[in-house]
Amino acid sequence: MGYESPMPVQEEVIPFLLGEDNDVIALAQTGTGKTAAFGLPILQKIDVSKYQPQALVLCPTRELCLQIADDLSEYSKYIDNLRVLPVYGGSSIDSQIRMLKKGVHIVVATPGRLLDLMNRKTVNLNTIGSVILDEADEMLNMGFTDSINAILAEVPETRNMLLFSATMPQGIASITRKYMKNPKEIIIGKKNEGNKNIRHTYYMVQARDKYLALKRIADYYPNIYGIIFCRTRKETQEIADKLIQDGYNADSLHGELSQAQRDYVMQKFRIKNLQLLVATDVAARGLDVEDLTHVINYGLPDDVESYTHRSGRTGRAGKTGISISICHVKEKGKIREIERIINKTFEKGEMPNGKAICEKQLFNLVDKIEKVKVDEEEIESLMPAIFRKLEWLEKEDILKRVISLEFNRMLEYYKDADDLQIVDERSSRREERGSRADSGGRRSSSSEEGYTRFFLNFGKSDGLFPNQLIELINKCVPGRVRVGKIDLRDSFSFFEVEESEAKRVMNGMNGFEVDGRRISVEFAQEKKGRGSFGGRDSGGFRARKRDDQRRKERFDSRERSGDKPWRKRTTDKKGR
Repeated sequence: MGYESPMPVQEEVIPFLLGEDNDVIALAQTGTGKTAAFGLPILQKIDVSKYQPQALVLCPTRELCLQIADDLSEYSKYIDNLRVLPVYGGSSIDSQIRMLKKGVHIVVATPGRLLDLMNRKTVNLNTIGSVILDEADEMLNMGFTDSINAILAEVPETRNMLLFSATMPQGIASITRKYMKNPKEIIIGKKNEGNKNIRHTYYMVQARDKYLALKRIADYYPNIYGIIFCRTRKETQEIADKLIQDGYNADSLHGELSQAQRDYVMQKFRIKNLQLLVATDVAARGLDVEDLTHVINYGLPDDVESYTHRSGRTGRAGKTGISISICHVKEKGKIREIERIINKTFEKGEMPNGKAICEKQLFNLVDKIEKVKVDEEEIESLMPAIFRKLEWLEKEDILKRVISLEFNRMLEYYKDADDLQIVDERSSRREERGSRADSGGRRSSSSEEGYTRFFLNFGKSDGLFPNQLIELINKCVPGRVRVGKIDLRDSFSFFEVEESEAKRVMNGMNGFEVDGRRISVEFAQEKKGRGSFGGRDSGGFRARKRDDQRRKERFDSRERSGDKPWRKRTTDKKGR
């Protein structure tokens, strides 16, 4: 299979697992050879004469389940009659039951489908000698804690337990205390540290320009072979559809696809019929694809562990890779947090302009022309006619026509393209100040000079965050809109835009719907000496009345329950 010497995690783990009664916690980044680290010693311990489950591998996703099962089948090529069964949702449970009845030695399973089989009494875990939790941190993140507890309760206490993970969140500690016996902790690198072979880069752009930035990055790396990670299934499908419409070799992978569709997309990606795979975070744990050049974060994930696993899809097995994040101003703090935890410094990338992209694409074409393999025999009979057809053209003319044929569309597209890079520091600081409104602090309702303040009938209780508000404005209002302060409250929000754009913003957003609920945007300039807001039938006043009513109801309920909320209340100098 091409292995010449063990990778660090294999060198540390394999000798230890070959012993008896050794529980192990191994922390290592994705792409470091963890499957072989637990797979090879487990295979050595299997008694093929007994057709009963002797090892159980639990993993979070269908893709990873299939990948591990395939790897174990390859590792056991010369072990006669050894049977490995992948058990996962989305495929026929009847065929899995038939295989279990015939007898298998190793079960690789997702927790949900394995519990289903256990409830049907079709799988017996009493003979399990080794349990492996692979990508344990992700299983906890996906809410499999109860399922894991139910499964481990059916496994003999004498089994060995092996826990493999790239990060070490708090939830893993409870599993180790409950189910593991004096586990040996093996750490390759530092806890939660990222792969040393990956270069981390971020591009700072306006939220409305994220897709344009993605296209430029894809164009700037003509030989890119990578994964674009999005936050939601809907966004994943939208970005994939846009890329396909714009002529890119791309497709999507997310949970709403059937298993057959997911297998088809993955097969195309593995054989490089696809250049770009647009995926949700679930796919981050199931894709073991060689030679990925890039991982692109279409916005940063909420937690550092997800970023670690996203970036770990590239730079595998000692190779180098690039992790690119397309960010807007409010995500700058998140970048610093990730840097601190993974102990890596992000490079601030300069968004390539049209000239640089076209130059890169042209030289890539020249490289291909230089390196193309010419089959003289195949084309020999065709060349005389081609020479006669082109004999009136000089060499320089032919080259110009080849280049024009290949690049006229791209040259035209980038001829008058705008600069996407954020260079207005004052605007950046203003947006950063706006993002701090998410902490719940209150602000003066007066607008900055040159800006108009609006009331919006969505707030934090509706799941609204500053970046989502900006994206909503961009979606409703065509063209560029500069956003000022953002002030998020529980049931409503305030935001500012330049005065010259105010009418366009209000007309564009009013009537727009989010999940069937109509948006209402109104002027919210506070009048001096009054506590209400101007504008038609003051929406801010209505929202404030709703909040007052909710507070009164909470106060009354606490009083009825015997609590004395008024004892904890104080007044300020104005008697409020």
